[in-house]
Amino acid sequence: MIKVENVHKRFGDEEILKGITTVFDRGKTNLIIGQSGSGKTVLLKCLLGLFRPEEGLIYYEDKAIQHMNDAEQRTLREEIGMLFQGGALFDSMTIEENVMFPLRMFSNQKRTEMLDRVNEVLARVNLENVNKKFPAEISGGMQKRVSIARAIVNKPKYLFCDEPNSGLDPKTATVIDNLIQEITHEYNITTVVVSHDMNSVMEIGESIVLLKHGKLVWQGTNEDIFKTDNEDVTNFVYSSDLFKKIRDVQLKEG
Repeated sequence: MIKVENVHKRFGDEEILKGITTVFDRGKTNLIIGQSGSGKTVLLKCLLGLFRPEEGLIYYEDKAIQHMNDAEQRTLREEIGMLFQGGALFDSMTIEENVMFPLRMFSNQKRTEMLDRVNEVLARVNLENVNKKFPAEISGGMQKRVSIARAIVNKPKYLFCDEPNSGLDPKTATVIDNLIQEITHEYNITTVVVSHDMNSVMEIGESIVLLKHGKLVWQGTNEDIFKTDNEDVTNFVYSSDLFKKIRDVQLKEG
């Protein structure tokens, strides 16, 4: 669990986050959504400890990041997996080397042990016999699955995903969404996903927070989206004709 209490973040005179308070639950896919400039990425970087809020606290379980000493912060970093927007694979490394990279950084395992774990997570994301290939030799969807394997290779307690479906076709995006959710449930991870993809919101949004101009203006589940009269939600979600039609169908069935 990650708890955010009254977090404010400023850059110069501009206040980007304006008193965010929420909880990201363990074992759930927690989504942060909002238009560009809403504060999603800044909040994500605060959660990761890359930005330090001027006010407020961010707790991992019962310990605030701001109160952790160097050793505790290092331990926390080892417990975090990160899926970057573009995948962020190293072009000059093989798939095997890419996935093994966090193990080499944070563990003292023997190479044979690391290789066993690499093969285990590659199998978990349905990628086998690609160890010696380079990222340029596999598809974009496969690269994203490699990135997921790398993110979970250290058995993290916390998984952060920044626009995980960026650049993917709808079918592949759904595969990635489902894989993230399956892994979250299977390993009981606290997963936080930053997204503007409404298909992802409806597919895996077990807990959703909507930001607008640096404020948290709504939170709920993907099921709640169809029921709410919150104007910020309806303006954001139902701006496309597709979702207007979906909502009409849901209301008729309800």
